[in-house]
Amino acid sequence: MFVLVRRNPSIYSLFVIKTQRGHPVMSEWSGDDGKWLDAHYDPVAGLRTFTSCMALADLSGDGDGRLVVADLGGGASAASMKLKVYGGTALSSESVLLDLPCGLVAFFMDLHEPRIPAVAVASGPCVYVYKNLRPYFKFTLPGLDVNTLEQDVWQEARDGHIDPPAIKEMLESLRKKADIPLSVRSLHFLSLDDEHLEDFVQLHKQQPIKRQTVITCMGTLKKSTADEDGVSCLVIGTESAHLYVLDPEAFVILAKVALPAPPTMLDVTGQFDVEFRITAACRNGNIYILRRDLDKPKYCVELSSHPVGLVRVGKNMVVGTTDQNLQGFTQKGKKLWKVVLPAPICTMASMDLPARGFHGVLVGLANCEVHLYKDKNLVSTIKTPDAVTAICFGRYGREDGTLITTLKGGGLVVKILKRTVEFQDRDSTPGPPAAQSIRLNVPKKTKLYVDQTLRERENGTAMHRAFQMDLIRLRLAAAKAYAKALESSLTPVSSGSGRSLKMNAVVQGLGPSFKLTLNIQNTAACRPILNLAVSFLYDQSLYRMRNPFLKIPLLVPGLVYPVQTLVECTSDKGISDIIKVFVLHEEQSTPLLTAHINMPVSEGIN
Repeated sequence: MFVLVRRNPSIYSLFVIKTQRGHPVMSEWSGDDGKWLDAHYDPVAGLRTFTSCMALADLSGDGDGRLVVADLGGGASAASMKLKVYGGTALSSESVLLDLPCGLVAFFMDLHEPRIPAVAVASGPCVYVYKNLRPYFKFTLPGLDVNTLEQDVWQEARDGHIDPPAIKEMLESLRKKADIPLSVRSLHFLSLDDEHLEDFVQLHKQQPIKRQTVITCMGTLKKSTADEDGVSCLVIGTESAHLYVLDPEAFVILAKVALPAPPTMLDVTGQFDVEFRITAACRNGNIYILRRDLDKPKYCVELSSHPVGLVRVGKNMVVGTTDQNLQGFTQKGKKLWKVVLPAPICTMASMDLPARGFHGVLVGLANCEVHLYKDKNLVSTIKTPDAVTAICFGRYGREDGTLITTLKGGGLVVKILKRTVEFQDRDSTPGPPAAQSIRLNVPKKTKLYVDQTLRERENGTAMHRAFQMDLIRLRLAAAKAYAKALESSLTPVSSGSGRSLKMNAVVQGLGPSFKLTLNIQNTAACRPILNLAVSFLYDQSLYRMRNPFLKIPLLVPGLVYPVQTLVECTSDKGISDIIKVFVLHEEQSTPLLTAHINMPVSEGIN
């Protein structure tokens, strides 16, 4: 059994009643990592909206935050599109919207007391402003220029000089070649079948031609002060690839900026009268950054795929893309980091807690999870019953840390951040350490450094040739030294895979017969050596050996194996020579170990 427990006058918590040994036990229901309290869950709220159409604001001036939602509705009729206001767990008011909403913001439009914000809803080409939840003002975007050739075609049709098939042919030619797009009337006319052309012309030929754009996104910009309750301007992005800044009192256009493509998301910071920065994610997959007193974007960020979320965190911006990547950029467009997410991104929103000094990004994923990131570090994961379509964080009721989400099926979820939670700011994702992203304190370029750089640039070929000559000489000197060591060395010299072998030679006797003992040891840690043999190279006019080729048994690591043979001196001149010893593998021609043994002078032949 579920029970709602009242935490404050407008927030309730959901608890589940269980029984243990016949006694009721109350425990809190949770679907996350323990950092959030489940305050409210309504699976049949019927809300179909997006993050851009949700806001939290104190609409009554009593200190209680309320949720304002522009509901898209479930049907095609305008009656299903409503402006809804939630207080606590109940729907407090709703109003019918005339067109499909694409954006909602709460802003202060004057300095009157009490300080109650107005609500602006963008629908089609209009912005509807509500004050005290009552319709207050309607702003309509200015019309666009109409193609003069298109006007001439409809004028000819009004005068009866051309028939509908000729009108269609001329408009089709204009649509392919004209610089100014056709109006909605002409585009609708071109989509009709031939039998309906005559009726359409008779119905619309007497009406003037208008070309109207629609709003794609909306934001707010402080007018002159950065106070939380300061007067704000409306910033509007349109389908005609323009940005408009509206005065909050007279609703006249204060500024107009053209973009290379229609904007889909906006992030605005600063004050209009001082300095501001507008970041716009556009439909061509790029992000443009505009500043005050500029008629075109100052910076451009080219993304690998189209953006689905844009959030500003401090002086940086975080962008989510359709290829499941979350990326951080500076305010000048320089890429800082990148995180690959486990599922596609549905929506994004900022999470600001000034009292704790925490600024993060909430990312709703298609796998029914909401991830909280601080920079590129994942600090919290929230599981939801369904995929999230909209996220809003702020003050709801009397709780400052309230997270509100709407689900794909129309459900409403309200969670409260625990007041004792501390987010661990550590990198839990694989990849390079965080210290790698810290900028090095590189000293300034000195005059000597610049002179050396110019010298290397001008004499690069000659310097490279000199380096190669010195390198070849070094290799030649090393080869000569190695050959000399092989010729004169009296101790075993190992090379290649023979580095795990060690051999000592002992010569016993006064002559003319000598006993030659080779002590061979495998110095490897745990690998035995098989199929080895010993070969001797000597002057046959001075010495004679009973076994010039010997096979070596399996060499166990760590043990010393003696290999013995007899050497007989056949010369009576009292001279000696060097006997060369080679340790070979039966399948290789290159010796694994080489040794030079200096034989003693024989005392005579018996």
